[in-house]
Amino acid sequence: HEGLVRRWWCDEATWPRRASTFALRLSFRSDVHVVGGFLEAMQLYAVTLARGTGVQCAVHGNFSMPKVHEVAVSHGKALELLRPDELGRIRSVYTCEVFGCIRSLATFRLPGGNRDYLIVGSDAGRIVILFYDNQKNAFVQVHQETYGRSGCRRAVPGQYLAVDPKGRACMIAAVEKQKFVYVLSRDNKANLTISSPLEAHKSNHVVHHVVGMDCGFDNPIFAVVEVDHGGKDLPRKPNGTPEFKKVLVYYELELGLNHVVRKVIGKIDDTANLLIPVPGGGEGPSGVVVCSENFLVYKKDGHEELRVAIPRRKALPEERSTLVACYSVHRQKNMFFILAQTEYGDLMKITLDWEGTQVKELKIKYLDTIDPCVSICILKSGFLYAASEVGDHTLYQFQGIGDDDSPESSSRAPLDRSGAIPGILFEPRPLKNLLLVDEQDNFAPTTDMRVENVTGEETPQIYALCGRTSKASLRVLRPGLAVTEMAVSPLPGNPNGVWTVKLKNADEFDSFIVVSFVNATLVLSIGETVEEISDSGFLGNVPSLNVVLLADDSLLQAHPGGLRHIREEKRISDWKTPGRKQVTKVAINNRQAVVALTGGELIYFELSSTGDLEEKDRKELPGDVASIDVSPVPEGRLRGKFLAVGSFDSTVRVMSLDPGNCMQTLAVQAVAAPPESISFLDGSKGIGSQEGLFLNIGLSNGVLLRTEVDSITGKLSDTRARFLGARAPALCKLRADGQPSVLALSNRPWLSYYYQGRHSLTPLSYESLEHASSFASEQCPEGIVAVCKDTLRVLMLERLGESLNSTISPLKYTPRRILVEQKTKKLVLLEADHATRHVKEEIKVEGEVKPMEVVEAGPEEAVRFPEIVRTSKGSWGACIRVVDPFTLDTLCCHDLSEERAAFSICNVTFKDSEEQLLAVGTVQRLSFYPRIFDAASVDLYRLDPQTNQLCLLHSTPIDGIPFSLAPFNGRLLAGVGNKVILFDLGKKKLLKKCEFRDLPTAAMSLSSMGNRIFIGDAQEGFLYAKYKPADNQIYLFADTPNMRHICCALHLDYDTMAGGDKFGNFFVSRLLKEASEDVEDDPTGGKIIFSKGMLLGAPHKLFDEVQFHVGETLVSLRRCTLQPGGTEVILGASNTGGLYGFIPLPSMEDVDFFMQLEMHMRIENPPLCGRDHAAFRSSYFPVRACIDGDLCEQFASLAYSVQQKIAGDLDRTPGEVLRKLEDIRAKVL
Repeated sequence: HEGLVRRWWCDEATWPRRASTFALRLSFRSDVHVVGGFLEAMQLYAVTLARGTGVQCAVHGNFSMPKVHEVAVSHGKALELLRPDELGRIRSVYTCEVFGCIRSLATFRLPGGNRDYLIVGSDAGRIVILFYDNQKNAFVQVHQETYGRSGCRRAVPGQYLAVDPKGRACMIAAVEKQKFVYVLSRDNKANLTISSPLEAHKSNHVVHHVVGMDCGFDNPIFAVVEVDHGGKDLPRKPNGTPEFKKVLVYYELELGLNHVVRKVIGKIDDTANLLIPVPGGGEGPSGVVVCSENFLVYKKDGHEELRVAIPRRKALPEERSTLVACYSVHRQKNMFFILAQTEYGDLMKITLDWEGTQVKELKIKYLDTIDPCVSICILKSGFLYAASEVGDHTLYQFQGIGDDDSPESSSRAPLDRSGAIPGILFEPRPLKNLLLVDEQDNFAPTTDMRVENVTGEETPQIYALCGRTSKASLRVLRPGLAVTEMAVSPLPGNPNGVWTVKLKNADEFDSFIVVSFVNATLVLSIGETVEEISDSGFLGNVPSLNVVLLADDSLLQAHPGGLRHIREEKRISDWKTPGRKQVTKVAINNRQAVVALTGGELIYFELSSTGDLEEKDRKELPGDVASIDVSPVPEGRLRGKFLAVGSFDSTVRVMSLDPGNCMQTLAVQAVAAPPESISFLDGSKGIGSQEGLFLNIGLSNGVLLRTEVDSITGKLSDTRARFLGARAPALCKLRADGQPSVLALSNRPWLSYYYQGRHSLTPLSYESLEHASSFASEQCPEGIVAVCKDTLRVLMLERLGESLNSTISPLKYTPRRILVEQKTKKLVLLEADHATRHVKEEIKVEGEVKPMEVVEAGPEEAVRFPEIVRTSKGSWGACIRVVDPFTLDTLCCHDLSEERAAFSICNVTFKDSEEQLLAVGTVQRLSFYPRIFDAASVDLYRLDPQTNQLCLLHSTPIDGIPFSLAPFNGRLLAGVGNKVILFDLGKKKLLKKCEFRDLPTAAMSLSSMGNRIFIGDAQEGFLYAKYKPADNQIYLFADTPNMRHICCALHLDYDTMAGGDKFGNFFVSRLLKEASEDVEDDPTGGKIIFSKGMLLGAPHKLFDEVQFHVGETLVSLRRCTLQPGGTEVILGASNTGGLYGFIPLPSMEDVDFFMQLEMHMRIENPPLCGRDHAAFRSSYFPVRACIDGDLCEQFASLAYSVQQKIAGDLDRTPGEVLRKLEDIRAKVL
């Protein structure tokens, strides 16, 4: 079917319509055999475990509500909405996978409106306008207009997007030729309308930047930087190449004639890269600021040109220029200023002295220095959001706007003797006008990744190499929510319970912490300090079972002897248990209380209108009560409707608390073990079938059950189970993200909560806790107070919604490779930076800028300035670093001499020596474009287990770049350029035993199994070779018919390899069973040697069993299990910092279910930015044998009626579909 596939693929006009059907037909292949319900062929389920954190562009506006300042961020193929909270922390409000590539973002607001629209330019060939729907808590499409073909093409618009500041029109432009202008307006019902596109094309013109000029309510004008590259009469340079000139062009939209007019304003500097629009329409003089190397120029039609020099760092070499990389315009009444950032991270404040429409002076001054950014956004709430190019994204608060006496460059400055405009020199300084408030993890770019349980923890650790140059780091990722420890205080014993209460329900923060011991209760008052008090009214000589603030601002303490009701002015009422009975369990909400006595008697109390706690009913149960809880009181009601009781006979009963049938059993559920703890969770903030009342049950066997409770009848349904650990989960009620949640305390804590309308059950990255309660104070609005052994701890959750947390260790150079040394279990890292010298030598190099660090500074000054050290091509700064995996401390940093760089490393044990060695491939004075080098070698190191130091044994010269190394049957395989060489150990150097020279380009990856060698070529995909010991030769016997630019590879079995190419594709290549047997049945190798394939290729061909377009370049693939008892998955790390899991589906039933669900989701929930889902996942090759779990998981965000429709077609309920989706993800994390 290869010819059919290619013919169908080339017909791009019909591809979007046929893609979905075509992909489904490919999945039902004739070679898929089902044996006993299990698949022989591979079928994968692809799911995103952690989204990419790299940012391509960011814009700010009021999207969800008026006067609520937010930032819309593009992560390439995902759209995210961020909002700073009251404490200045960055909170993710909304995240959505768009199944396409977002190329540009822009915001606009219609005249008279108070909320912003978001325009998205993507690879869909469509312009999409989004509006935030607060009911759905999501962006929804308002308009979608098709203008061209899909894909990121040079002549298809989408790369540049600009809007008129008054919201009347927008322009979407391509890199070359095509530009469309759309008129935006309202209809009779005040709904947004968009016109047909108006063409503004110009052939043979390349666009560098587009902005919308502020012209008030005159005709909208778009300013464009263009280059004419097609003219025949262009002037020539001395070398004969054309001399291109950049021009500033205005495209004016004639609203009356509905026509776009092109007008060339004039030539601009050839290095111009950016346009900054100047406010107009009474708020400013209008015009644009043209940014070029070392200068800013104010341009306006009919206005004189004003030029100002950009301030420069004092230590910057003269041959190096300064460019503006990004900007943000801030407007206030009667004033505005522009904040621009240079490529080195220096923030500049640009102001204009103007009157009417005339500009008298253009001024620029140095403000502060932060990390280089791709986008900066000034929010009217006083924050600056900086989307960093490398390093964590940051949120700053303005402490000033540079209104001091620091020097500034001016367009009025007189020329120097040479006739040039003088500039201001400055030294970077610690933050003065900005205060760092919060940081957001950014793992981009990720260069390599390993998954190992080196530290012997319950779950393996993910070691990722992130960043570059001075922002390089080693990050250790662990499953679970990040937890910040705010305070730790010792206690006089081991408590058996902890609670927090307020003085009044209207209070924002808690007033007391109540700690219960075996024979006493300790009450702590929360103020500026936490102190013990004795006049709280609580009974202190008995242990407490629960403490709650009731609806009338009175306090209720439950203890084994009864209840104590503490009312205003310390009026105390006690209820004592009858006879010798004691209270064993108690459940209390803000208006009801139920106590369980020894013997199984239940007594129900309710808060009366007079403020008394009145007994309403009693009930005898056949046995003791194991656990108990009361449902929360719904808003506008006087009581909760249900009581849940767990018994030691492994049953859970739901009883009614309505006056008409009080204490009557409504439902009974049998469970696998006695329920140790029970807790209701209000899911009224959920979406679709996740909305309602749920009952969480912690069983003694370590399983947590989550059951839906019918709000009318109390019936139990849709039970979901999750094993948390060997210890029985103890359930504690908390608040997370302002909503009710449950903390399950097992071997480690687990949080059951709602985030963005979806339910999540995630472990906390913290040690085991015994008891916990919610905690709210001025410093910690949503915290946890917990008991761990004999200590009281105050914790705060970080980054809800994330399933992984990270620990960071900074590095010196850009990390290239990571390895776990098998004998000592230490981490070995390769670091290298081109055109850079060693850090210890930087001080000696004249004319270079050394990295600056502020030592012993305050929190606002603890910054590290970006390095701008650059030397000649071919010079490298590189080292081999040994890191302790427990503390992440550097044990050894071996600097490579003679300007060498290391690119490959592996563990190797030679058969003549049982010693574990490290083989490192190095290159001397390597340069790119063209790729030349002076020398290369394979070095052998020994890691001393006592001193943790590296000892060089010997170095073996080679004649090519060692891109890859791998052990092979007691020898060493080296991919040296387009050759594969087999080395053995010698006394003074490695001994070459065998060489294979027929590689197409270069061996980027090597792996082996038995006598087979699996080679990943730089351009030709996977090659399979076999080593014949008798002949001492390597023979190629299989290759792939598809060209693949291999970036990472993973060996799966004797016939199968998984890989990722540089275009964002994940694939699995397999050798047919018949071909594999044919190779193995050839003992002499004669068939391989003399048989030739088509077009001089290998005699056998691999076929791609799995094909899936991820959308991000995968840099590493690992086969691992991320939790005890979990499913083994293929874990992939992308260059943007994302983690992707490819889960094997074991049965045909699962394949059919998820395939049908995926098909329905494509129809009912098309991608947000207009790209066809099947076309996106088949961007380079038709998707095959891989189901998109990200699309399937969007089922949870659909309306309940749509969920019912899809579930009905699948012969299931919405709850069963959600449970299936949760179960398959729970097998991984």
